[in-house]
Amino acid sequence: MAANRPVTLRDVARLAGVSVATASKALNGQPQVRAETRARVVLAAEQLAFSPNTFAQSLITQRSGTVGLLTSDLEGRFSIPILMGAEDAFGSGQTSVFLCDARGDTIREKHHLRALLTRRVDGLIVVGARPDTRASLGRDLPVPVVYAYAPSDDPADLSLVTDNVGGGRLAVDHLIRCGRRRIAHITGDPGYSAAQDRARGALDRLDSAGLELAGGEVWFGMWSEAWGRGATRMLLDRCPDVDAVFAGSDEIARGVLDVLHEERIAVPSRVAVIGFDNWNILAANARPPLTTVDLNLEQLGRTAAQRLSAAMDGHPASGTETLPVRLITRDSTAPLS
Repeated sequence: MAANRPVTLRDVARLAGVSVATASKALNGQPQVRAETRARVVLAAEQLAFSPNTFAQSLITQRSGTVGLLTSDLEGRFSIPILMGAEDAFGSGQTSVFLCDARGDTIREKHHLRALLTRRVDGLIVVGARPDTRASLGRDLPVPVVYAYAPSDDPADLSLVTDNVGGGRLAVDHLIRCGRRRIAHITGDPGYSAAQDRARGALDRLDSAGLELAGGEVWFGMWSEAWGRGATRMLLDRCPDVDAVFAGSDEIARGVLDVLHEERIAVPSRVAVIGFDNWNILAANARPPLTTVDLNLEQLGRTAAQRLSAAMDGHPASGTETLPVRLITRDSTAPLS
C-alpha cells in the first residue's frame, strides 16, 4: 500500500480475509455477519486507522449523519446545555449537530430551517428561549422534529419540557423539611408560563402543609437581581418575621441575598434562600452558595436526541413529555437550629 494513499474498505477486507461486501456489513452493524467475523473486521479497521467515507455511506444509508439544533436562545443559557446533552447522546452513533440561532426572529428561523434541510440533516431539535408554547414548524417537513424546552402548539408534534410545577413544589418542600414555616415567593414576569407554574407548585405544597404564603401574595416582577432587591425590601416591611424565600430564578435570589446581607439578617440561620435554574456562575458563587432547582437541561438534550433517533428509525412519538427537575443543595438553606 502506498504511503500516502488513504486506507480503503478493500484494504480492511483484505487484512481481515473477507470480501468487501462482508467488511461493509460488519462495519455498518448488519445482522448477517457472525460475531467472530465482525470482530476480525473491526480489528483490521483499527489496525489500519480506517475512516469510512461519509459521503459514500450517506448514499448507501440515505442519511447524512447530521441533525440540526434550531434555537432562539441568544445567550445560550438554555440551548448550550441541551446541545451538550444531545451531542453526548449522538456521540456513540457518530452523528454531528449543527447549531443555528434564530435570535427570536421568525424570518431568520425560516432561513435557518431551509439551510438545514438543504444540508440534508436527518432530523431537527427545536429549542425555545423560554418555556412557553411556540408555533409548530408544520407537519409537511421531510424529516422528524423534536421540540425541547418550549413545546409546540401542535399536539401531533413531540415536545419535551421541564417540570416547573414540580420544581416549585420541590423547592418549598425542601424549605418545609428545614423547619421553615413563614415562606415567601419572589419571582419573575407573570407573562411567563414558568413563573406561573413555579408559583403554582409552591402554593400547592404550602397548602398541603396547611401553611399560608408569607407576605400574603406571590411577588411577581422581573427576572433580575434588581427586582429581587426591591421585592425583598417590600417583603421585610410587610413580613419582618419571614424565615425563608423561594426565588423564581437564581438572579432574583442573588438580589434577595444582597438585601439580607445589607440588613444584617443571617443566611441561612434566620432566613433560608432557594433559587431556580442552577445557573452555576450565579448560584455557586453566591454568598453563601445558593441552593437551587436544576432544570436538568443536559438530560433534556439527551432525551431529545434519543427520541429523535427513534423517530429517524421509524418510531415517531407525539404529545408532551415532562422531565423531572432536581434540587442542588448548598449553604443558603439549612434546618432551623
